[in-house]
Amino acid sequence: MPLTPMQLAALLPTRQVAFLGQVLLSATDGLAGRRRFRSKDLGRVMADCSARAVPIVTVVNVLVGAILAFVGAVQLVKFGAGIYVADLVGIAVAREMAAIITAVVMAGRTGAAFAAELATMQVNEEVDALEVLGLDAVGFLVLPRVLALLLTMPLLYVYGCVTGLLGGMVVAAGMLDISATAYLDRTLVSLSYEHIGLGLAKSFVFGALIGLVGCYSGLYAQRNAAGVGVATTNAVVVSIVCIIVLDAVFAVCANALGI
Repeated sequence: MPLTPMQLAALLPTRQVAFLGQVLLSATDGLAGRRRFRSKDLGRVMADCSARAVPIVTVVNVLVGAILAFVGAVQLVKFGAGIYVADLVGIAVAREMAAIITAVVMAGRTGAAFAAELATMQVNEEVDALEVLGLDAVGFLVLPRVLALLLTMPLLYVYGCVTGLLGGMVVAAGMLDISATAYLDRTLVSLSYEHIGLGLAKSFVFGALIGLVGCYSGLYAQRNAAGVGVATTNAVVVSIVCIIVLDAVFAVCANALGI
């Protein structure tokens, strides 16, 4: 007998916890050498998550840095404090914007791709075929994707910081006639290791989150054409909402720790 919507809603948290447990168990077995996944799959997914994502990450972060610099310049120039645009852009990009914007881009790009790919495999019964062959679907399909995002997101975050700062520098030079040397000097003075460390921590967490949500949405999609679309939509929406919520948690914790 099919489950009612109320029963499905009650089952959902249990299914999510079980999925997370399977991923952690597969990762533990992999680290202990008891289980292997194809390194070819990890390399392919990492290439898609890193090099092929660079153009869109570049464009978005440059524009975000430029917007921050423009808004800051319009306000700070009224008080004769135009040079502090570098502080504003540097701290905002390193602590918040590079990690958030890059994560949102990757959720819409890579997280959606994971969900669509795995949901299509469900429709074609390829996941069932793997299980019939005695292969662990989570370890074979999910773990390489989650690890790929976990490893590439910090690199994309650092790259996003650099491009965001460059976007801010171009606007500051054009609007406030600040030299590149003065802008970079002021940026280095304002930034600290705590700012960079906080952003890196966010990038690790966001990367794992996007991979887990995308793979979960795909593996548990309905086995029809509409289910692929629903899984893709859920992956993007849930990832973005969770990114914003986790960023708020990071902000509260960082403030409590004095970072």
